Amino acid sequence: MVTKKKSASSKNIHAFVGTDEASLKEAALNCFNALAPKEDAEFGAEVIDGVSENADSAVKVITQTLSALQTLPFFGGQKVVWLKGANVFADSQTGKAASVLDAAEALAQFISDDLPEDIIFILSAPSIDKRRSFYKKLVKVGNVDVFDKPDMTRDGWQDQVKNHVRNLASNKGLQFETEALEHFVMLAGTDFTQINNEIEKIDLFLSKDQRTVTVEHVLNQVALTRAGVVFELGNSIAKKDLSSALRNIDHLLYQGESAIGILLAAVVPTIRRLLIAKDLADRHGIKATRNYRSYESSLSRLKESETSHLPRKKDGGLSVYPIFLASSECRKFSLSQLQKSLLECLRANRSLVTSALDHRVILERLVIRVLAT
Repeated sequence: MVTKKKSASSKNIHAFVGTDEASLKEAALNCFNALAPKEDAEFGAEVIDGVSENADSAVKVITQTLSALQTLPFFGGQKVVWLKGANVFADSQTGKAASVLDAAEALAQFISDDLPEDIIFILSAPSIDKRRSFYKKLVKVGNVDVFDKPDMTRDGWQDQVKNHVRNLASNKGLQFETEALEHFVMLAGTDFTQINNEIEKIDLFLSKDQRTVTVEHVLNQVALTRAGVVFELGNSIAKKDLSSALRNIDHLLYQGESAIGILLAAVVPTIRRLLIAKDLADRHGIKATRNYRSYESSLSRLKESETSHLPRKKDGGLSVYPIFLASSECRKFSLSQLQKSLLECLRANRSLVTSALDHRVILERLVIRVLAT
């Protein structure tokens, strides 16, 4: 998801930041190729590796960048300096070191006040602390493109991805059915590169006469991504399939996912949705149905006071589809069981943060307790 912060004060400072590293790298490379001089490239362009492992190397990276910006081209004309893949401005021990902050402040001061007109500065930084003065000054004086993936631990992330998918699909003359779009987002997650690839696959698979994407198309065509495994873990918990849930946990940990991330992205949201669906069924008689629109309509007829606790989209509307999916599985649990399961999630969260127990063991115990109730 790209947002732009444009400044009228400088046209020779271009920054690409955010958590969507693949899109960021591509945009920064395109910018460099467009601006770097085709002739005398050896003297008119300088690329500096921005990755550092400690405070000393971070200071060297920033000092080298500052020196490159202060050095005019040998044969005159325009010069492009690219600080590439920088992690020196991150919210990390290295980024917070006093020597690094001082060096960053000197760089910020130079690009704000003293950058020559013939020098173009490009920064690509997947990790950057947006609270610090360096970033705030960068936004004021340069053109900043922010490539951020939606946060899957927060309600409403699906809406951002849906808009992106709709735009891509529309460009290819494709139209997703409502349920197909929901399934696509659940499986593909927030990896925009992967999303682009999956849209390409669906486009090639469908004929020129068949441009409507169905649930069946999504299930048959979309590869199982990290988000897909998260989705499958949630499904395994909802279906009380312990062996499948444990396999999915192993898969995610093997992929390098953190235990706390798995807990907050898969386990807790699943339990919450099951609890909400169970409560709606028990208190309001809104039970599972094969028709999503019918379920959505039943939910919309409730008073606002009875839906104030439900997850919302960014536009304020109810996020119904995840609850709809949970409605068919919540009958396997009692209301008290789901309430106890949320408490177990809280205990697991505390253990992951405060104890020295193996994180895999904590997650496996949690899932066993939830599914054994």
